[in-house]
Amino acid sequence: MYRLLKTDGRAKRGELQTVHGTIQTPVFMNVGTVAAIKGAVSTMDLKEIGTQVELSNTYHLHVRTGDKLIKEMGGLHKFMNWDRPILTDSGGFQVFSLAGLRKIKEEGVTFQSHIDGRKIFMGPEESMQIQSNLGSTIAMAFDECAPAKAERDYVEKSVARTTRWLARCKKEMQRLNSLPDTVNPNQLLFGINQGAVYADIRIDHAKRISELDLPGYAVGGLAVGETHEEMYHVLDETVPYLPQDKPTYLMGVGTPANILEAVDRGIDFFDCVYPSRNGRHGHVYTKFGKINLFNAQYEKDDRPIEEGCQCPVCKNYTRAYVRHLLKAKEMLGMRFCVLHNLYFYNHLMEDIRGAIEEGRYSAFKKERLEMLNTYDKK
Repeated sequence: MYRLLKTDGRAKRGELQTVHGTIQTPVFMNVGTVAAIKGAVSTMDLKEIGTQVELSNTYHLHVRTGDKLIKEMGGLHKFMNWDRPILTDSGGFQVFSLAGLRKIKEEGVTFQSHIDGRKIFMGPEESMQIQSNLGSTIAMAFDECAPAKAERDYVEKSVARTTRWLARCKKEMQRLNSLPDTVNPNQLLFGINQGAVYADIRIDHAKRISELDLPGYAVGGLAVGETHEEMYHVLDETVPYLPQDKPTYLMGVGTPANILEAVDRGIDFFDCVYPSRNGRHGHVYTKFGKINLFNAQYEKDDRPIEEGCQCPVCKNYTRAYVRHLLKAKEMLGMRFCVLHNLYFYNHLMEDIRGAIEEGRYSAFKKERLEMLNTYDKK
């Protein structure tokens, strides 16, 4: 159940009540692809840094370890010792991006596992069954993520099939939730809007999927090759046609600037690998932009990564020490950078929620975007 608490322009401040707790939005979901955050960050750490939602991947957990085993272990929450919400993506994006040879039919997609090359079939029903075995709080519909620059004719056919697949996902989810041995009988299904960079296809698709009255909706197929301006244009055109009284999720996005802009266009759920991926390479986020701790200028820098930051790293360690760990190839350095970056993202969202509540989001966005460019201009 989603409650819209406040709007400021098109920015939304809401909360989604789930069986695993209430999610305050706008929210950034911390990406733990295989039920773990890359960079040696535990679920206890996630609680300490203010994580609301953890995101895991259907495809990866299906091909390695296996969703049936995870169901035997009591579901993903129990398996990874996390009692807050989990969103699982449907596997569709990975099927279309990772799995070399693949064959798309109306029933679903046959593809080769990127791990051992074995043939796997996944369609709407299979994706729902895997996600039901995992017992996540929110399951994503199985869709095709067409390339942003795909030909219009291809995109039209792909979106029509994704619409048909969504109806099958909904039907199968209802069936699975009613089974006596299901891990989470209250699993929620989010539909996904597609259409590449064609605004009219996006709008038509948004109208069609809204009719299914799902608990939430995502905008997919962005951050896959189009410019930021094209992405913002798609959001400007599409989001008004998705239900305002349901959560809206922009998949796989993005930078702090992307998030600030997308919130202003009505988005309230985000996920992205940037904070953990960049952290593992010594790139850390601050209010003034991103810095690379491998740079020699931080060798004797006795300041924290960010002045005033309350993350466990900034409260206890210097840039010089974290840089030393990274240079010495100590795993602790990577862990510290990922911890700080996730804390930064989680608390950026906290600041965003506060600004919307106070009706000053436009000024807040402007100020933060200007600050983010400070290091770039040095």
